[in-house]
Amino acid sequence: MDEGAWGTPLSHWMAPEGQQPQPVEITPETGFNIIYSSGTTGTPKGIVHSHAMRWQHIQRGVPAYGPKAVTILSTPLYSNTTMASFLPTMGSGGQVVLMKKFDTLGFLQLAERERATNTMLVPVQYRRLMAHPEFDRFDLSSFVMKYCTSAPFAAELKADILKRWPGGLVEIYGMTEGGCAFLLEAHKYPDKLHTVGQPAPGHVAKVIDEDGHELPPGSVGEIVGRSPAMMTGYNNRPDATDAMKWWDADGNLFYKHGDIGRIDEDGFLTLMDRAKDMIISGGFNIYPSDLEAVLAKDPGVVECAVIGAPSEEWGETPVGFVVLRPGVDADKVLADANAQVGRTQRLNRLVVVEELPRSPIGKVLKRELRDQLPA
Repeated sequence: MDEGAWGTPLSHWMAPEGQQPQPVEITPETGFNIIYSSGTTGTPKGIVHSHAMRWQHIQRGVPAYGPKAVTILSTPLYSNTTMASFLPTMGSGGQVVLMKKFDTLGFLQLAERERATNTMLVPVQYRRLMAHPEFDRFDLSSFVMKYCTSAPFAAELKADILKRWPGGLVEIYGMTEGGCAFLLEAHKYPDKLHTVGQPAPGHVAKVIDEDGHELPPGSVGEIVGRSPAMMTGYNNRPDATDAMKWWDADGNLFYKHGDIGRIDEDGFLTLMDRAKDMIISGGFNIYPSDLEAVLAKDPGVVECAVIGAPSEEWGETPVGFVVLRPGVDADKVLADANAQVGRTQRLNRLVVVEELPRSPIGKVLKRELRDQLPA
């Protein structure tokens, strides 16, 4: 830019001619980036990743990528979901193809044209792709591996992808903060599609109760995990960082995942729900995911979410938010769903909406649904 009146001249931004940048010593503990949490249950927090943690992500992903990899990404670059595929692709000498904005037909056309080998998508994107009327006419035979993370991934959707989309499918469950990452190689374990997989190599997970006591295998409780890939902490939030920590009997540091689940005898984790989302109604624990699974089976329901609403009688009561197909009767959907669950689990009501509020990465923002409830 010249020295005219429009804005700040470029020369004012530049270092003096001949000046060299100051050398910076990078150690494994040096901060690499700050990524903000999605804020699905509260205010987003800045998560500090070190160079060592990011190197773990690159190493973990390299075997599935390599110099011949062509990875298509359509989620935001500021998201850890995207970085989990972007970094190992670049780190192994592969090629990344970025979409400015995701759309189903555009993705399929791009994947076929670029002979894509890898992608990372969130469940809502997979669902829209598999439902596209022209999906099966596209040549996707170049795919080696597909990844999914960030939100609940329905078993029937995984099965449909395995049947109709060439290449392997891996679900990744974990936290941007680190802890334990679980990997489900769905193409290898088609009988475990209801789970999110086993701990990644070098990762350890346990289950604890509400008082922080470790529970025996097969018990339902909060997931805690540790691994070589753990955040430095929340940026300027030592209180929030401390609240994440749990130590086992040997003094090893684990991070609380905030999710309720059960680890089976083979080490596969079945998730129940977010600890913060669990509904306690009349003294009974109700997991919204159980009710969402029932609602999702109704052919008239496009998508759904269940939250706990305040109740003078029960403390909390479950309320469903649904996007319905044209002409579907919400009262019938409610009656059919409640006929399939126990008395203590029944939905108090359904709220019909045009769409569910989602973060840029596709997670349903339940805090916004709570704001829509009458005071």
